[in-house]
This record gives sequence, structure tokens and C-alpha cells, in this order.
Amino acid sequence: MWKLKIADGGSNPWLRTTNDHVGRQVWEFDPKLGSPEELAEIEQVRQDFYKNRFHKKHSSDLLMRKQFAKENPLVNVLPQVTVKEKEDVTEEAVTITLRRALDNYSTIQAHDGHWPGDYGGPMFLMPGLVITLSVTGALNAVLSEEHKREMRRYLYNHQNEDGGWGLHIEGPSTMFGSVLTYVTLRLLGEGANDGEGAMEKGRDWILNHGGATAITSWGKMWLSVLGVFDWSGNNPLPPEIWLLPYILPIHPGRMWCHCRMVYLPMSYLYGKRFVGPITPTVLSLRKELFNVPFHEVDWNLARNECAKEDLYYPHPLIQDMLWGFLHKFVEPILMTWPGKKLREKALQTTMEHIHYEDENTRYICIGPVNKVLNMLCCWVEDPNSEAFKLHLPRIPDYLWVAEDGMKISRKNSFYLQRLGICFYIIVR
Repeated sequence: MWKLKIADGGSNPWLRTTNDHVGRQVWEFDPKLGSPEELAEIEQVRQDFYKNRFHKKHSSDLLMRKQFAKENPLVNVLPQVTVKEKEDVTEEAVTITLRRALDNYSTIQAHDGHWPGDYGGPMFLMPGLVITLSVTGALNAVLSEEHKREMRRYLYNHQNEDGGWGLHIEGPSTMFGSVLTYVTLRLLGEGANDGEGAMEKGRDWILNHGGATAITSWGKMWLSVLGVFDWSGNNPLPPEIWLLPYILPIHPGRMWCHCRMVYLPMSYLYGKRFVGPITPTVLSLRKELFNVPFHEVDWNLARNECAKEDLYYPHPLIQDMLWGFLHKFVEPILMTWPGKKLREKALQTTMEHIHYEDENTRYICIGPVNKVLNMLCCWVEDPNSEAFKLHLPRIPDYLWVAEDGMKISRKNSFYLQRLGICFYIIVR
């Protein structure tokens, strides 16, 4: 049975904190925990979600609520106040109603003072984690069979009726969401025809909409890292841009924080042209995701290919011309001597920025996207590095379990924002 642990760092020597882990929330599985009745109740809420998954996309955090109902029971239950249509609303009625609401809210407050909860939704968060753990060889060390089972449950629960997966759990099917989710399920141990037809249905959606060559740029990057896509099918992400003077308006340091912190490690991986181990699963995915044999894919054409379901804003011609120039003329120079010297300097600079971000956030990073990218870059730089080892124990900070399965939270620091909202409401 899963249990939510609050403000607990355990005894991991690689886990760093400056506040004794206040606000930290980690789900752990204990096979000895839970009575037969409790286990049956948990299984029932899972089945209820599955039956209504196409109509109710969001979880209700029932696993956490059931745990807190046991740990934080409501001691004094005030009587419910009913005000009839023509009856005056008294101050006493308002006070009792507010008190009832606050008493109920206190039962889902953790012992360290914060309100934990589900903050999932995007379908592109988990693939990055699973691909990173897979190529670094840490998948089975970090994710237990129970973790994998709950992750598979989540991905199957949020598959659309047409077989694909969306950008987020409420969205229509996209190539980005469908390909990455399909790949994630395969890496989590699902076969090409498992899931009672769900895998086949997902694969059919992908192939019927153009195949994996039509995935968006982030998807092309992740597939290239895994070895299911060729780096020549990516538009350039030159790390040399980080060598530009900061005074220039195009310096990435002037971009929105999430934008620059995601493209920073992406540019490192692109500059290195890193590809993980080519496993039997990777070779099988090369056959499953494309409408033509892998060795016949036109990677130059794939650079600008994008499924219509994913195309929110078509590329301006000037943008395609710039990428084409960088791809055909600049990159060949930077990949060979003497231009390679500049590339090595750029890669060194990007890693300095990555380490700075990691160290200042205690390896949590600004969000889950750049968290796993930074972790992968640390491993690529040195598989035995201290930085990579410091990244691993921070993975559970982003994992959340509910009746729909295990998901990746969009933030680990959302709880400070939620705490502020709670205080505002209470004071008002």
C-alpha cells in the first residue's frame, strides 16, 4: 500500500536540504501496510476512476484523503446550517459554516503545515524521466515494480478514445503526446501488443497520422537521445549561443526562465549528439513508430515535419531558412576541427550553467522538464559523477500517486503557492 511521507529525508547521504525537508512530500510503497478492507477500498476507487476516465479526467486525491482521514480525523463535527430561501442569514450561521469549512480543510493539512496535493496534467513530463533513467541504466534502481505499475496505470487511464494521447490529460490526441507516451509504456515493460489492445490502438493512431517523423521538436530530441530518431532530423540547437555577450538581446539569459533552462541542457545534448545504448527495445521501436523502414527515413525532410494536430503556429519562412543555414553550413564546421574547439568551449559553458542551477536548487531544478535533462547531462559528462548521484534522490520529489496512478508533478514548489492561497482565503 502506498503511503505519503511528509518532511522526511530518510537517511540518504546524497539528499541535501537547508530546511530539514519541510514541505517535502514523497510517496513510498510498503507491502505490509494496509488491511484487506483498506486494500479493497483503494482498488475500488481505482476501478471507479477507470470506468469514468473519459468523462472525469482529474483525480480526487482519494489515496491521500483516505490516509489523512485516518491520521487527521475531524474531532468536533459542527452541525450543518441550512438557510431557507426567505430566511435571513445570521452572523452565527455564517460563522458556523466557515468554521465547518476550516475544520474540514485542516484535515488535509500535513503536519509540517503545508497542504499537499496533485499537480499533474501534462503528458510530456513522465517520458523524459523514463527515457533518462533508461539510457543511464538507472531505471530499475530508481523505479520499483510498484512504481512502474502505477505509471502504466496512469498512462493507460489517460489514453483518449481514439487511441492517442494528448499534450495534457484533457487535450485531444497529438503526435507529441502519443509517441512519447507509447515509448514510455514500452520502456516500462509493456509489449507492443499489451494493454488489452491499448498499445496497438496507440500505435495505429501514430502511424495513421504520419508516424514519429511528424513529432514536435521536443519529441525529436527525446527520441534522438533514446536512439529512435536521428539527430540529423532535428533543427539545430547550437550551444554556442551561450557564448554570446549578455548585452545582446538574443542571449538566452534574457529568455523566459523556463524557456532558457530547458533549452540549456537540450543544447548540450544536441552539441554532443548523445545517443543512449541501442537495446532490443530501441530497435523494435524503430520498426513500430515509422511508416517506412528506419534506414529509409528522410531526416532532412523530418526536421520541419510536424503533424497538423500539433501545429499551433506554422514556421515563418525566415525561421526555416535560418535553421537550414545552421544545419547545412554552420553545424558541419562546428563538428570538425578547428570549429570543434569552439563547440567544446560552448559545451563546457553550458555545463557550468547546468551545475549552477543544480547546486542552487539542491538538484530539484526549476521544474521536472529541465530536472531530468540536467540529470542526463550530468551523466553524459561523467556517468560516475557526484552530480548525477545527487540528482537521483530528488526524483521522488516530483512523483505523485492518486487513484488514476503515478504521475509527475509540474512543480515541487507549488505548495508554497497553495499555502499562500490557503492563508489568503482563511484571513479573508
